Amino acid sequence: MGEVKKHDTPLLDQLKSGPWPSFVDDIYNYAEKHKKQSGFDILGQMELSYKNKETHWKHGGIVGVFGYGGGVIGRYSDQQDKFPSIWAFHTVRVNQPAAKWYHTSALRKLCDLWDHRGSGIVNFHGSTGDIILLGTVTEQLEYIFYDLTHQLKMDLGGSGSNLRTPECCMGMSRCEWACIDTQDIVYELTMHFQDELHRPAFPYKFKIKVSGCPNDCVAAIARADFSIIGTWRDDIKIDQEAVRAYVAGELKPNAGAHSDRDWGPFDIKKEVIDLCPTKCMYWDEGQKKLYINNKECNRCMHCINVMPEALRPGDDRGAVILMGAKAPILEGAQLSTVIVPFMKLEPPYDNLKNLIYKVWDYWMENGKNRERLGETIQRIGLNRFIVDVLGLKPIPQHVKEPRSNPYIFWKEEEVEGGWTRDVAEFRKRHPA
Repeated sequence: MGEVKKHDTPLLDQLKSGPWPSFVDDIYNYAEKHKKQSGFDILGQMELSYKNKETHWKHGGIVGVFGYGGGVIGRYSDQQDKFPSIWAFHTVRVNQPAAKWYHTSALRKLCDLWDHRGSGIVNFHGSTGDIILLGTVTEQLEYIFYDLTHQLKMDLGGSGSNLRTPECCMGMSRCEWACIDTQDIVYELTMHFQDELHRPAFPYKFKIKVSGCPNDCVAAIARADFSIIGTWRDDIKIDQEAVRAYVAGELKPNAGAHSDRDWGPFDIKKEVIDLCPTKCMYWDEGQKKLYINNKECNRCMHCINVMPEALRPGDDRGAVILMGAKAPILEGAQLSTVIVPFMKLEPPYDNLKNLIYKVWDYWMENGKNRERLGETIQRIGLNRFIVDVLGLKPIPQHVKEPRSNPYIFWKEEEVEGGWTRDVAEFRKRHPA
């Protein structure tokens, strides 16, 4: 290893002065230990970006590995004369195992690979869930791909206008609230939809995320085009003796998670009953008994989280399917909308796969370029998407905001006797 060139980074150095560990220190120390010029150059270019208040990365073409259309994001420096070691600084996405369980030996092999073939900078994990290997040159990509697949038995993740790597919470491997086997679902979907994952053919990206219960620890409702969230449709199971133990202060609420200070005695009315979003709960002080109107319960999990030893999800378990979440690109951020309120999920999950195919068939044909599924639904209307595209019947769970935004409309042929209307006159009052 020869001498490396270090750069003055007074602006970045300020990030080392705070109370928290700094990525600046991490990169600097790594580059110094391994004599990595790319580490010093990435800090130098970042310093220049801070100074100029603009990025110095550019996209100079498509890069990838043979047979795959995604998985590698090409990135080039527009300051190659100043920072030659990062003339290219491609990102490689690696498909994470379901629920992100790793053996330490696999992590060591992955880090060794990136020490050898890349910058050594790794991100666990990206917003899609993938392992993000930051910084390598074009000539190394095929070698990286070979080592990943043949030695580590790992695959590339999704990038571009394709299916992004399905992601899930820990599910039944660790969580007592899991209503579905999230890991098995993600594994099955990942293996089944390999072509859609690696060969971009969609209008834009498509994300599938699976949460085992309505706590939604992977934020599927906010981040996925196709959200699968475990739920139940029978009654919440109540242990009345345990409820009374919480009220009497014999059991700690929230499983002791808020024990950092004394919050005072547990108040079931204040901390559970009054916070129920549908007001479906009642505490009878005389009988010392909790009542739940399960028909009104929307499975928010709050009461279960506060009193985990007293309340449990029901036994008739499955998943609610929601669609259309996205980040704010064109029309602003939006959450997924309930499409199928309850679906039983059993291997090999053919009912789930068939629903996904039905969505893709329409979206691939009718979605505009760089239009997420949620934007397509927004454009054509939820009513049309549910009834005409998916062939489902409108039900109350589809109503987002009664009166102001009901989504459900009558078609002229469905109204006995029909109706007459002057579209031109209507447009005078309601311009398009």
